[in-house]
Amino acid sequence: MSERSNLWGGTFDITLEMEDQSIESGHRHYYDRSAYQSPLEDEVKQGWLLRPAMDMEMKRKMKKRCFNINPTVLIRSLVVVAVLAGFVALVAFLATRRHHHRPPPVQDNYTIALQRALMFFNAQRSGKLPANNHVSWRGDSCLDDGNGYLNGLEGGYYDGGDAVKYSFPASFAMTMLSWSVLEYSAKYETAGELNHVKDIIRWGTDYLLKTFNSSADTIDKIVLQVGKNSSENCWIRPESINYPRPVIPCSTCPALAAEMAAALAAASIVFKDDHKYSKKLVHGADILFKFATKGEGKRYAGGSDPPSNFYNSSGFWDEFVWGGAWMYCATGNSSYIDLVTSPGLAKHAEAFWGGPDHGVHGWDNKHAGAQLLMSRLRMFLDFGYPYEEMLKNFHEQISEIICSYLPGSHNFKRTNGGLIELNHGKPKPLQYVTNAAFLATLYADYLEATLTPGWQCGAKFYPKDAFRDFAKTQIDYILGRNLRHMSYVVGFSDHFPQYVHHKGASIPDYIKHQSCQEGLRWKESKKPNPNTIVGAMVGGPDKHDGFQDNRSNYNFTEPTIAGNAGLVAALVALLDGSKTGIDKNTMFYAIPPFSMPRPPPPLVGKP
Repeated sequence: MSERSNLWGGTFDITLEMEDQSIESGHRHYYDRSAYQSPLEDEVKQGWLLRPAMDMEMKRKMKKRCFNINPTVLIRSLVVVAVLAGFVALVAFLATRRHHHRPPPVQDNYTIALQRALMFFNAQRSGKLPANNHVSWRGDSCLDDGNGYLNGLEGGYYDGGDAVKYSFPASFAMTMLSWSVLEYSAKYETAGELNHVKDIIRWGTDYLLKTFNSSADTIDKIVLQVGKNSSENCWIRPESINYPRPVIPCSTCPALAAEMAAALAAASIVFKDDHKYSKKLVHGADILFKFATKGEGKRYAGGSDPPSNFYNSSGFWDEFVWGGAWMYCATGNSSYIDLVTSPGLAKHAEAFWGGPDHGVHGWDNKHAGAQLLMSRLRMFLDFGYPYEEMLKNFHEQISEIICSYLPGSHNFKRTNGGLIELNHGKPKPLQYVTNAAFLATLYADYLEATLTPGWQCGAKFYPKDAFRDFAKTQIDYILGRNLRHMSYVVGFSDHFPQYVHHKGASIPDYIKHQSCQEGLRWKESKKPNPNTIVGAMVGGPDKHDGFQDNRSNYNFTEPTIAGNAGLVAALVALLDGSKTGIDKNTMFYAIPPFSMPRPPPPLVGKP
């Protein structure tokens, strides 16, 4: 038989010898020989017509051959497959179940307390409230404040329980909150409160911008106060106030203006990504600081702030250092650091004077905060000459102050329950305690960030954790670890003050209109407040750890925004943030690269 090749050079013909070899090797091949024996078209077509039937037959035999395996092996294989399938199904079931029933992450006490402490600011808002205020018993109030004064004075925060707006403590509160955001924005975000605290700050700074002509280049007055404290003869909800409220301006108020400048400058860094608003805040801060110092800086010879019934400033030089430091951070203008590192200004401010209130940071005394802020510049930017000497003095002073907070120091007494007496047994101690806790924790974090293991306090070396431990003991006392087992933060734990000195919280929200005299019955009521002012830190106990839960005794039971600002700052600082720590750079974003001048040559003695 002649051999015929296909298109690829192969042969169509298979000999019998090849077929026999295939059978002997155990392989059967089925071919239609007639399809290849004739070249005629009909024969070729016939072969292709028979092909499907042959294919089916081949598949049938192949199928029969494929299942011709050992039954024992088959059974074992099926058992293994079944076991594996069951195991996979079980794992999938458990994973799905764990996914659907996973409990929410457990929040620590500091996170819960932080969230509630921030809510206090929502309860203190004045003006037309936003839809997301989330305090059910509060409504719009005092919408006509300052009508006829500039563009009106609606908004801002009531200072405490008496629906009065004081610019001085409000400014300090906004500065402290901004500082805490600049240091610990990552911790705020982890706690889910970053946007909330920024909203709180903006609500405050929006109001402060209304208290002076913030669009001008120079000003001659700012608003000191809106409203009048009249707790003795008038007790009504802010929503019920329908009478004109006095606006008290001042034309010479260096401490207030410098504190307001600090607040706007610090907030301008918080809102640096909102360029238009940040620029507006910087401009306002600049004209306020010039108004405070009259452009004279350390040579200021003007008067002091006017007297106030509740927020009298004991001096203004410390606000010049504090405000100037924040102005430098916000603008990078070297004239500010030249001012605040001037030995003359430090001398005026008595920055290095001991005294009973040395180290007591609060709305009236900014020495400790200013010194820590200036030390930050030295620790992270290393300015050198000509600033190093004064910055070093600031650093040594704040280190001494932080050391004085520790139990081994004799600068401050402690109650039997362990509360440090920073204001020497006077009323309302907690506001100063929270500020000290914030400064101590921040100081420890600065040491951590500079890889410094601790600090030498006198003859003893303390690891950095000692400063954080001090802060924890004080905040834990406030949250309930005290002799009374009472939380001084309303709404935290099951035992907290029930008779908070707060007009809005003490009157049922269904009472829409009443006179001053009619409301006095709620002040004198023996029943607990009908509204819980969540997160409010009250004034606190006395020097014997005693506490009077009495609505009429504001020294014990009145909360303030300045006090709560310190609490918020301390709580966020103490959150577990070993992986985050402080933000070293954001605060310095406006400071240009520093070119250090050469020191003057040494004096050569005459021959």
